[in-house]
Amino acid sequence: MTRQDRQLAQSLFQAGVAAANPQVAVLRALHERPLRQTRGRTFVVAVGKAAPGMAEAVLPRLHPSRAIVVTTPQSARDLPGVELHAAAHPVPDEAGLKAGRAVLDLAARAGPRDHVVVLVSGGGSALLPAPVEGVSLEDKIALNEVLLSSGLDITAMNLVRQNLSRIKGGGLARAAAPAMVSALILSDVVGDDLRVVASGPTLPPIGSRTQARACLQSAGLWDVVPQGVRVALERPDEDGAVAAVARLRVDNRLVGSNRQSLEAMAAETPSATMHKAPLVGDVDEAARIISATTGPGVHLFGGETTVKLRGTGLGGRNQELALRVALLAEEQGWAPGWVFLSGGTDGRDGPTDAAGGLVDAGTLGRMRAAGVDPQAALADNDSYHALQAAGDLLITGATGTNVADLQVLIRR
Repeated sequence: MTRQDRQLAQSLFQAGVAAANPQVAVLRALHERPLRQTRGRTFVVAVGKAAPGMAEAVLPRLHPSRAIVVTTPQSARDLPGVELHAAAHPVPDEAGLKAGRAVLDLAARAGPRDHVVVLVSGGGSALLPAPVEGVSLEDKIALNEVLLSSGLDITAMNLVRQNLSRIKGGGLARAAAPAMVSALILSDVVGDDLRVVASGPTLPPIGSRTQARACLQSAGLWDVVPQGVRVALERPDEDGAVAAVARLRVDNRLVGSNRQSLEAMAAETPSATMHKAPLVGDVDEAARIISATTGPGVHLFGGETTVKLRGTGLGGRNQELALRVALLAEEQGWAPGWVFLSGGTDGRDGPTDAAGGLVDAGTLGRMRAAGVDPQAALADNDSYHALQAAGDLLITGATGTNVADLQVLIRR
């Protein structure tokens, strides 16, 4: 039964990923409400892990004067007539800096009769760096490394990033004004706060420099981030920044989300229990929530957890969640016949080639037989090598989409 349940867990995960297909999501949105027409030119900017798929859906319909796609090397593919930039994620690089300049140049060329169509998906924040004056790319790289290991949630991280960027927090919309801007957004953020997806290039900012500074200080990170970052965040707040973006001609639309993917998974197995409360916050707490799930059946979860790095190992939040659930199942004496999957819908969990982990009652035994102590691996944040030793890494390759994480628990 375990083999069949492992296959079922994987098929449900794939159903969730398929529901977030960027082309399908964009075409559905355009069918429900077509884009407004203008008398001038049309420009397209697509950024994020799902950027190529989203662009493919609109290019034949819009015939833009210029189109830019910014995505990861794993998701990149040539599209006719498109300026492609493959940049690094989750830590920005020089290629992303070049892409940011190109996008700002495109926005600056748009006039009052023109239409800038922005296609936004997860990952766009790191892929499109455009630092404010006094902040270097090296500063941005150092900051991102601090943020990614801090345990802060995505909203807090993007609050900081927005206040150091000329594109994020509505910066792209401001740069394109007075042109009309339409944004189609595939959300990788739990709760779908669109200001947070890719740091909200077409939406009002999450908060001010003062709030970003307070966030870093309360997390004990203020003295760790680069001096250029501290200087930039100590500048006076911009009065009316939120209202300024709100007054622009911008139409922001959600086209796909984690919730929609969960609903698609539930439709595949009508008897499944879809847990409405998202899995967020520290991965240890999320594992305890899952381990407290009682009763036989299929249980579906979605969300995005955080991991505070304490060791030097390799892994990601989904791999660590899978390993923690396996340890709790052993501790609580679960009967054999359970399976748990946790995976990132983009196909990449942390700085690894795995989407996550797929564990069962035999996982820890396989690890120990291979000479791996699962508790020691967890303490070193080395879930990747522990799951690899057990043959329990979830490998999907890049999926071309990104709507956060999905989990499946099957108990018999």
